[in-house]
Amino acid sequence: MPDNRRAGALRERVHCQFAPPLDDGWGNPLPGVGDFATQFTISAAMTPRTGGEGVDAARLGGSQPFVVTVRNTSQTRQITTAWRLLDARNDKRVFAITSPPADPDGKNQWLEFLAVEGRQ
Repeated sequence: MPDNRRAGALRERVHCQFAPPLDDGWGNPLPGVGDFATQFTISAAMTPRTGGEGVDAARLGGSQPFVVTVRNTSQTRQITTAWRLLDARNDKRVFAITSPPADPDGKNQWLEFLAVEGRQ
C-alpha cells in the first residue's frame, strides 16, 4: 500500500464545512441542524477503502469510504465527526467524516480520519 504521508501525495483540495448549532427558540442549542458553511480549504490525500452496499427501505445503496490524510495544523485539529468535507473541484462530492482524526505515526505531522462519500 502506498504511503500517503508526504507532501506530494496531497493532491486533493477539500472544503472543510461545519454546521453551527441553531437556537430552538427556548435558548437550547440544536447541534447539526444549521446550514453547512466552509470554515477552511485544505490539501488532502484520499485513499479509497473497500466499499460496501446496504439495504435501506428496500433500496440498495453503495458507500465508498476513504482514508483522508491531512497535515496536522491548528485548523485540522478542529475537525470532528460533526464536520463534512466537500470536494473543491467537484461540489457534488460530499464526504461525511465517520471517525475522529488520529495521529498515525505519533510524530504530530499528519492526521488521518475516515470519511464516507455520499452521506451527510
